[in-house]
Amino acid sequence: MPRFFKDEINEDNLCLTGADAHHVGFSLRMKPGEQLTLCCGGIDYDCEISSITGDCVYLDLIEKHPCMAEPDINVTLFQAVPKLDKLEFIIQKSVELGVSRIVPVLTRRCISRPDSRDFEKKLKRLTKIAEEAAKQSGRGIIPEVTPIVSYKKALEMMSGLDKTIMFYEAEGGKPFGEVDFFGAKNIGLVIGSEGGFDADEVRMAVDAGTERVWLGKRILRCETAPITGLSILMFLTNNM
Repeated sequence: MPRFFKDEINEDNLCLTGADAHHVGFSLRMKPGEQLTLCCGGIDYDCEISSITGDCVYLDLIEKHPCMAEPDINVTLFQAVPKLDKLEFIIQKSVELGVSRIVPVLTRRCISRPDSRDFEKKLKRLTKIAEEAAKQSGRGIIPEVTPIVSYKKALEMMSGLDKTIMFYEAEGGKPFGEVDFFGAKNIGLVIGSEGGFDADEVRMAVDAGTERVWLGKRILRCETAPITGLSILMFLTNNM
């Protein structure tokens, strides 16, 4: 069924207005009696269209239930900023795979180095990509895409999580399959840009409690690593 995200739900007055109402009535050409889903805070509200006016679609609630597509862990992807087209791809696919939050991080070896003001202009489009991917994949939330942050700020954000792992291709670290995620609900994945991380950044992350993990002897592109890492994480935590 078509999915629409709402910030708030009033079960006594379920309706869609504005662009969503126009999409239902004119783009999808839906009629009374057909069904759609409202999503709010990880809860799905399965509804039937009762009537459609020029600017509102009125709905009757059939049932509500937790969204079955949401994982039981919260995953924050700390992605060192790549070129824009790669970041768009990473956001789309990581949302499909179950990420909760995407934090673009400016590291020393980032080739693309937008300042905060320039990145702010792109944030609306990136958020829209996350929303469309959430609708397509049946998510119950729209994962957050944050403004760009410094590496120092990212380390501070990591400190509030249960477990954080960094993918690093150099020697050391442990195979992903050996990481213990028991009891961890808030998990961070740290991925480098096209230039990877430098040794000081890795040391700072390890000193802050981050575990170094490797994905084998092949070096993955910056847009391949987060997709691979999220897929493995969801499998290891029984969310795939």
